[in-house]
Amino acid sequence: MYKIGELAKLFDIKPDTLRFYEKHGLLKASARSDNGYRVYNYNDADRLRFIIRAKKIGFTLTEIEDLLSIQIDKDSHTCHEAKDIVDLKLLNVQEKIRELQVFQSSLSKLSASCCGGNEPATHCSILEALESADDDVKDEAK
Repeated sequence: MYKIGELAKLFDIKPDTLRFYEKHGLLKASARSDNGYRVYNYNDADRLRFIIRAKKIGFTLTEIEDLLSIQIDKDSHTCHEAKDIVDLKLLNVQEKIRELQVFQSSLSKLSASCCGGNEPATHCSILEALESADDDVKDEAK
């Protein structure tokens, strides 16, 4: 059995993190001690380990909750359900990567267009490019 501080220390997290997971229904103390402290058992520790691993991979609290429901009642769920959650997350990550690649390309072009010298920014190619891009937005809004 672990008190909240002991369990938090075991996983190198803050007790507030455990309270946060409790507040969102991902974790619940098995019991309360006579003096009102939360008490966790080994199953709670395993559940916390699952939550932390899923969080590190990048799952949201809702996704973790869905995965936990499958993990808790494996006989009533299929691998397909877990795979669907992972595959949807993978698609989201791939889309973010594509967006970041576009950002990277745009920033590289901006950086390459500028001499980076110490002269006044009166004719800075970066600022001019951003100003003209703003004109494009104004034109589209008309």
